[in-house]
Amino acid sequence: MKNFRPVVIIPSYNTGTALLEKTVRSALDKGIPVKVVVDGSDDGSDRILDSLKGSDQNLTVLRKAENTGKGDALLQAATVAIDEGFTHGLMMDSDGQHPSNMIHPMLDRAKALPGSLIMGQPVFGDEAPWARVAGRKLTTFWTNIETLWCGLGDTLFGMRVYPLTPFIKAFGQTSFARGFEFDPEIAVRMTWLGCQPIQVKVPVRYLDTNEGGVSHFHYLRDNLKLILLHFRLVPEFILVRILPFLRIKNRWKKL
Repeated sequence: MKNFRPVVIIPSYNTGTALLEKTVRSALDKGIPVKVVVDGSDDGSDRILDSLKGSDQNLTVLRKAENTGKGDALLQAATVAIDEGFTHGLMMDSDGQHPSNMIHPMLDRAKALPGSLIMGQPVFGDEAPWARVAGRKLTTFWTNIETLWCGLGDTLFGMRVYPLTPFIKAFGQTSFARGFEFDPEIAVRMTWLGCQPIQVKVPVRYLDTNEGGVSHFHYLRDNLKLILLHFRLVPEFILVRILPFLRIKNRWKKL
């Protein structure tokens, strides 16, 4: 692709100074422009970004006064990025789980297949919580149904490369996908828009609290959001995607 301009986008909410600095520095070391979205953090962790920005012109910091969720943060950053001429966004979390050494391999895939959705597929270590790993399989089951097993794989893992134009268009199809449920919903909607999912294996290690690991996942609240997500997507898939296709197919048979 001749006009391939990628940017790394990192949303951050109360990540902790040390972990945020390590994540951002590791991304900047790859020589790709980086946008960090401070999503209403109130722990002071974002102060380190000012000194990093002064020493590396590849870093841009976007700040939001209130925490409105990961999806909303990425949407705002993607809107700014596309206005600046970027074509693709590699999204990675600020909590240290997404390895920066996968940035270039994933961007290489995106450059070769610019209309595709490059999906990081996590390879977990033994330290990964069993409940979290098992729970992911249930979401994967439902998103497979909603996309007729098109190859999305793990739809809760957030390290991905999005072509920005269909990414923003997918948000226009829903008033949801602004919070925790963003990752599976936007992946499903992008496949509905015709983006082919391409899987890339990514090694993942859960950091414990002694290593500065931070998690804002709330088991009851966020699992409820995922359940409600599929109550929305499955009927929409049937009514908007499947039934019109069957009607057209029946018309063909009558001709």
